[in-house]
Amino acid sequence: MKALIKHITRKSFGLLVITILLFNIVKAGEINTSYTAIEITTPVGKTINLRPLLSLIKDQGLPLSSIYAWSNHLVIYSNNLNINILYKIIKGSYPGLTIKVYSHPFYVFNKQQCCVNSVLAPQWDNIILTANLVKDPKLQQEYLNYHATQFKKWPEVANGFCNADFQQLLVFKNGRQLLLVISIPKGKSLDELNPKTTENNPRVDEWNKLMAKYQEGIPGTKSGEVWVFFSPLTP
Repeated sequence: MKALIKHITRKSFGLLVITILLFNIVKAGEINTSYTAIEITTPVGKTINLRPLLSLIKDQGLPLSSIYAWSNHLVIYSNNLNINILYKIIKGSYPGLTIKVYSHPFYVFNKQQCCVNSVLAPQWDNIILTANLVKDPKLQQEYLNYHATQFKKWPEVANGFCNADFQQLLVFKNGRQLLLVISIPKGKSLDELNPKTTENNPRVDEWNKLMAKYQEGIPGTKSGEVWVFFSPLTP
């Protein structure tokens, strides 16, 4: 579905272009994953009262690390969530706020399935990012069409993910908004691993440049910002 991350650093988001390989030719409805996310958004400049949310995840047996924040956005991300029940409870706890569900990712990359002689790390850290597709529906479809043929035409992108030891990449879509989850071995950093996606792999840079015209920042981003990082809540 999407792209590669082009030399991401947390200090300089710049124009972050993410390209992701549709490694296996599968349609979105055929992709099976138990990972889902719920996003709570307040108006720009407002903060979210965490108390109801903290009580909720405690009741659901979820760790604090399943909550991620950026500006006026909070995301709960985990596997095996009862998404329908959580949505109803969160909607009732935060009346008037925007609640979005991200389920059935249209792109799934799994290291064990896509990389030769690979073994998944026992524990992962998840990096969550978000951006919008541009408003033009024709360009949105063009973007998706590119990814439908990515495995055949751009296999270098998958090779980059394998070289970087990415464990899993999921990309969700709700309206124009994209939610990207990159899972890496616990204790590693994206700054350390991501440059390996383009190492001796110049065609990935070509893909990133190609995808740039289809993506833009969500409301609240700075001028020139496209993809922004959520940070996990800490005790």
